[in-house]
Amino acid sequence: MFTLKVDNEIELQLFQIHHAEELFLLVDRNREHLRTWLPWVDNMSSPIQYHSIIPTWLRQFAENTGFNAGIRFKGALVGSIGFHQIDWHNSQTSMGYFLAKDVQGNGIMSKCVQALLYYAFYELGLNRVEIRCGQQNHKSRAIPERLGFTKEGIIRDGERLHYNFHNLIVYSMLRNEWVSRS
Repeated sequence: MFTLKVDNEIELQLFQIHHAEELFLLVDRNREHLRTWLPWVDNMSSPIQYHSIIPTWLRQFAENTGFNAGIRFKGALVGSIGFHQIDWHNSQTSMGYFLAKDVQGNGIMSKCVQALLYYAFYELGLNRVEIRCGQQNHKSRAIPERLGFTKEGIIRDGERLHYNFHNLIVYSMLRNEWVSRS
């Protein structure tokens, strides 16, 4: 099973079927917080729903086309991070993440994004990592901005969220930019 130790308190762990209940409870406890920016949250009403999603994530990892991992902080599941789809022809991927409200502000997500950038550029040999955030999602946008991503522009009405469209900001990091910072 894929695990990535970020530091002494944070570890990324590939989701397995036995994590379904724990993942559901995390989302359910943070439902109001997460639903503001994540359109899928309202559709998750039972741990059983993760029994069909987790095998898809595992297959994606096995086929080396992306993955979704749990973020563990001091052993507790506090969020998720992963690569949506790896485009091997163009050597790029996009990254998505969420974090429980009660652990925000501790640098957890910044460290996790840095760890996945290292993994993308050094382990996978990719050239580009993209992050898209809601234009008004200032907490999520702070991560790529803090880590030196380039703001490329706005995708107008780029995502449907609760029957309304909203703009997405596109950020990217290129391998040579990351290497020059490391």
